[in-house]
Amino acid sequence: MQQILDFPITSLCTFDSFVVCDGNTAALQFSRRVADRGDADNLLYLYGPSGSGKSHLLKAIGQALSNDGVARIPLISCANILSVDDLFNPALNAAALLVDDLHLLRNDPTLRAGLWQLFNDFYSSGRIVALAGLNHPRELPLLDDHLVSRLLWGLVARVDASDDDSRRMILKKVADDRQVRVPDDVVDYVLMTASREVNDLIDSFEALYRLSMSRNRKMTVSLAREARELKMAGRIQ
Repeated sequence: MQQILDFPITSLCTFDSFVVCDGNTAALQFSRRVADRGDADNLLYLYGPSGSGKSHLLKAIGQALSNDGVARIPLISCANILSVDDLFNPALNAAALLVDDLHLLRNDPTLRAGLWQLFNDFYSSGRIVALAGLNHPRELPLLDDHLVSRLLWGLVARVDASDDDSRRMILKKVADDRQVRVPDDVVDYVLMTASREVNDLIDSFEALYRLSMSRNRKMTVSLAREARELKMAGRIQ
C-alpha cells in the first residue's frame, strides 16, 4: 500500500541531493571545486533553462561553505534588485558572493556599475564568486563588458536537464523526497503530458501528489489524468 504523508518533505539544496544527469555533470563538478576552499578556482558561472538546477547548485555551494564553518551566505536574486543597496546590503561581510538570475538584471546603468563593483570587490579579495543566469555570458547584454570578460576567465558550465532520462530522474527524486512510490506508467504519463520545462514537470507531479493525499488514493494514470485536468482548469495548483 502506498504511504501517504500529512506533510511534504523537502530536502536541503546540497550537492548530495542534486540529481546528476548527462546535462549537468560538469556544472556539479565545477560547483564542488568552487566550494572547496582548498581549490584554486573561485569563480563560477552557470547558465541554462529555468528549473534546470542552477539555483540548487548555488545554494549547495553556500551550504557546503556553511558546513565548513562559514557564516550563512545569502543568495541574491537579480529579480529582486531595485537599487544598489539591494545588491550591497545582503553581501555585506559575506564570505562568498552568490548571485542568481543575472538575465533579470534591470536595464539600469547604476545597477550595472554596482554589480561590477561588488563582483570586483569579492574577486579581487580572493573570495568565492558564483553566479547564474539563463544565457551564456556573451548573451547577457545588460552586464558591464568588464564583468562579461571576467566571467569568461572562470569556470563556465551549462546546466540542462530537459532530456527524457534527466526528467525521469528528477521526477523520481521528487517522489523520493515525498516518500511515495510512483508506478512507471504514471511517471511515463507525467513525462508525456508535461512540457520540457523542468518546473512544469515538478508542478505536474505536485498537483498529482496533492490530489493523491486529499483523496487518500494511490497514484494511478487515471488519477494523474484527473490531476492534469483540474490543474488546467485552475482548480488545483
